[in-house]
Amino acid sequence: MAQLMRVFWSLYPGTESRGNQAMSDITIGKLAERAGVSVETVRYYQRSGLLAEPARQGTYRHYGEDHLQQLKFIRRAKDAGFSLEEIRQLLGMDAVRDRRKIHDMASHRLGDIEARIKDLQALAKRLKTLMTQCEGEKGSVCCPIVETFRA
Repeated sequence: MAQLMRVFWSLYPGTESRGNQAMSDITIGKLAERAGVSVETVRYYQRSGLLAEPARQGTYRHYGEDHLQQLKFIRRAKDAGFSLEEIRQLLGMDAVRDRRKIHDMASHRLGDIEARIKDLQALAKRLKTLMTQCEGEKGSVCCPIVETFRA
């Protein structure tokens, strides 16, 4: 997993660690802030088994660099369009041995993204057409946009 995470870090240089507080001594709030997610997101990932929950040290759980890097990995993979289940699979893969599988997953994800883009472009074209029709209508005629939504 560490190799796979380094690949993702290379896409976002300079974000491996921030701040000068020792990473083994940060709370969930600081962890979430440094990873760019909410505390509830951290807890959700823990409940989902994507992120290990550290043992309590007194009243609080204290997180380390590994937790931060794993959270950043999850966030970046989500930003790239991967589902949480796919991210779970990615976290379990070896970046060298499983390169082909990882490539295939990314290729599939790219196909989905391109299909969504095509659908959104068609939707934008339909909406522009309706807007043009709406501008051309005058007086007591109902707006074509509203009529289309009612149909």
